[in-house]
Amino acid sequence: MTTIRRALILVDVQNQYFDGPLAIQYPPRDMSVQNIVRLIDHAKEQGIPVVAVQHTYPADAPAFAEGSRSWELHPDVASRATPSWKRVRKIHGSVFAGTDLTEWLRAQDVNTVTFAGYMTNNCDLASAAGAEELGIAAEVVSDATGAIHIANAAGKASAEQVHNTLMAILHSNFAAVATTDQWIDASAGGAPLDKDDLASSAMEGQRAFGA
Repeated sequence: MTTIRRALILVDVQNQYFDGPLAIQYPPRDMSVQNIVRLIDHAKEQGIPVVAVQHTYPADAPAFAEGSRSWELHPDVASRATPSWKRVRKIHGSVFAGTDLTEWLRAQDVNTVTFAGYMTNNCDLASAAGAEELGIAAEVVSDATGAIHIANAAGKASAEQVHNTLMAILHSNFAAVATTDQWIDASAGGAPLDKDDLASSAMEGQRAFGA
């Protein structure tokens, strides 16, 4: 059995997601950030490496402008940062695209990445899918992430619908989805998280909704 070597990836836990049109709506952002803090504290206790990712645009950009308050990490996260954290800046959805994160993870012998942060419907989704093609197992902590309401020319969905649907999609193939409590229990014992697969998810879907 392969030994699980995790890294906790904090995806864009930035002030941008706590105010204005990009403010996380579901799960409640104040709850999710407190769960992120619990993950950080547990990772420190267990010696799990932590990566803090910040979406970064030029200083004159309307969002995620480097050096602005909205670009900074949430204060509850920033106050826990240590020099041992790996810091990453990105311009794409996936934490792997255009960054040195993959090489750093390989150097740390990490084979499993745990994603917490924002947003479920953008960077978490892209990062979990990106991990698959790198051969790295992915985990998503469902109550330490969050989504926004979406409406555009293709349709609309509430943040709760978006989040819950994407958790089911991720768990069917790309990532093991768990709560903060479940992840803490599993990681404390070095155990993998259970993950469903597409075939079993499809069969359960047929039973739930019909052929």
